[in-house]
Amino acid sequence: MSVRLVLMIMAVITIAEIAFYLALPKLLSLRGVEVLRRSLMGMTMVFETPDEDGTPVRLLNVDGTFQSASYISDELWSELVCAYHRTMVDVIDEMGDARTVLVIGGGGYSLPKFLVTHTKRMRICVVEIDPEITDIARERFFLDRAESLAGERLELVCADGWKWLREEGRTFDVIINDAFKGSKPMGYLDTAEGAHLVASHLTDRGVYLANIRCPLEGRRARVLEKTRAAFAAEFEDVRVIAEYGEAPRSLGNNVLVATNRALSDGGGRITADRA
Repeated sequence: MSVRLVLMIMAVITIAEIAFYLALPKLLSLRGVEVLRRSLMGMTMVFETPDEDGTPVRLLNVDGTFQSASYISDELWSELVCAYHRTMVDVIDEMGDARTVLVIGGGGYSLPKFLVTHTKRMRICVVEIDPEITDIARERFFLDRAESLAGERLELVCADGWKWLREEGRTFDVIINDAFKGSKPMGYLDTAEGAHLVASHLTDRGVYLANIRCPLEGRRARVLEKTRAAFAAEFEDVRVIAEYGEAPRSLGNNVLVATNRALSDGGGRITADRA
């Protein structure tokens, strides 16, 4: 095959690729998907779909992984779609005295949005590394509405959560780690350094909550075991509330809870490591 022929074939392929990518937004829009723009974490897409009971839900997909979900209607815009977020709220509700909450990882801001609109007592600080994601949350996930309602009770910080925490002098009643790049947790989630950093920024009776997306058993569960071990060195009570406790090899959003205060056993859904 001649060099000229090879170059001609490559040119045809390149033109075809360009045409495909130019047509991709329209093709996706026909299926209800909107390609928004590239963010620090990859291509972001928003689309709408009904949930299990037919209620319309808006989803945020970043770099091929779903990062957040929101109901669309005026009645439900601030309610929680994801089960693991509801689990976190159950723990916070049980505390009864939480006033300051730090959320590492904003995404669609589902959990901060719920907290500031369902209680008047809490001040929420959210640290999100990607300004594009925050803009998308304002445009498509009602963050602007939550900001308007919350006023000074909702503080947004654009920074790397773990670097910010190292330099921050405040302590919080609750620290929530919900930061992901694709399907991988970000920061020092499973290290002794991370556990010590969290402990030093919690009040005496504070609670740390982390979303650890993995199975409960098998090779991919190692991150969960490493995290439990790291936090058990800093806290009296470390436990995991599993999303799919009856299917331990299924990928789920499992909530790690670490604290020095007494908490209930959560109706048998919790597996605990007590020092």
